[in-house]
Amino acid sequence: MVFALVALAAVAPPASASKPKTPAPANSAHPAKAAPTEKAAPPPAPTANPTMPDSLPDFDARWDFDHPDSTEAAFRALLPQARASGNNDYLVQLLSQIARTQGLQQKFDDADKTLEEAQTLLTPDMRVARVRVLLERGRVQNSSKHQDLAIPLFMAAWDLAREAGALGLPGADGYAVDAAHMLAIAQPGDLSLQWNQTAIEYAEHSNDPKARKWLGSLYNNEGWDYHAKGDYTKALEVFQKALDARRAEGDPTKIRIAEWCVARTLRSLQRNDEALEIQKRLLAQAQAAGQPDGFIFEEMGECLIALQRPAEARPYFAVAYEMLSKDPWFQRDEPERLERIRKFAGQ
Repeated sequence: MVFALVALAAVAPPASASKPKTPAPANSAHPAKAAPTEKAAPPPAPTANPTMPDSLPDFDARWDFDHPDSTEAAFRALLPQARASGNNDYLVQLLSQIARTQGLQQKFDDADKTLEEAQTLLTPDMRVARVRVLLERGRVQNSSKHQDLAIPLFMAAWDLAREAGALGLPGADGYAVDAAHMLAIAQPGDLSLQWNQTAIEYAEHSNDPKARKWLGSLYNNEGWDYHAKGDYTKALEVFQKALDARRAEGDPTKIRIAEWCVARTLRSLQRNDEALEIQKRLLAQAQAAGQPDGFIFEEMGECLIALQRPAEARPYFAVAYEMLSKDPWFQRDEPERLERIRKFAGQ
């Protein structure tokens, strides 16, 4: 079964993203852009899902976005219990997240089939579950480069999640922020920036911890929007805000990514010595943590090239190429960048 959708023209986000006093209509639509420039921000850390029944496992807390294959296996292991429970709301939400693991592995046809099953189980009272299915249908379309089909799905999720939030349904605000964040990713230029700012406003005004957990990722994406516009000074300001948010969360990996973005922007500002010093520190931290990062090696090389030190840059580019050429998303979405790395590696 193929979901039939009408492609819609780009539309600006609402003037105010505050939670509506009355439920918002669930029938408007909106448009879509490639993932944020350079390093995409990791999604918020998994937290307990308040919509999960006490008698069934909270699968959301078991997400490992770095390993979607093992996460899929873990979620599939819960399917027999979910089916036997008779709780279709839980089953639909679980299926939506299985589909998300499949999309992250570029198994788009499998993800579509999983979402088709989830779609058949939906009933009108399953508001949060319906939002999650819409989000994952949109993500599959966006990741497979069908932004025109993704946008109306994200817009429907945005409207329905805000409606659910206005009704006080647990977790709805977090999914509204997710939908606005995906509308930003799916859209070009100024519309991307506007939707990021809409998502930030909604998250900042929400009392839902799941919504506020998005702020580090949203500041990151907003920073790349300013970077793409060539406003490196504003980008640096926003990336610093993202770094502050990541430090408050306390996750060392996310802090390193936020610092990488600050250093990358310093290079754009031609503050190459400062950028190189930060990347050196991040490289040592990543190596000490047993988490070698091809993007750090790439930036070490780029900083050295900017400083007219190509011989020193070559081994860093060589390691970057060895690592990033194995990343299927990088291969697909950054072929010119990968070729540049290969060239400077002398391969």
